[in-house]
Amino acid sequence: MNAHVNSNCIGCGLCASMCPAVFTMTDEGTAAARDEIPPEVEGMAQEAAESCPVSAIETE
Repeated sequence: MNAHVNSNCIGCGLCASMCPAVFTMTDEGTAAARDEIPPEVEGMAQEAAESCPVSAIETE
């Protein structure tokens, strides 16, 4: 599974608080995702993506 944070990100930090193993906040105040998501945290990452208030996280 892979995740990407697109330009819709408003920097609320919800994803980073829900799944810090995958999402972090950048110095610019937006979120970023690891290139590859480890299988053991895919469920948490998917839940964080679905919780994003502006649908800025794309998963595949």
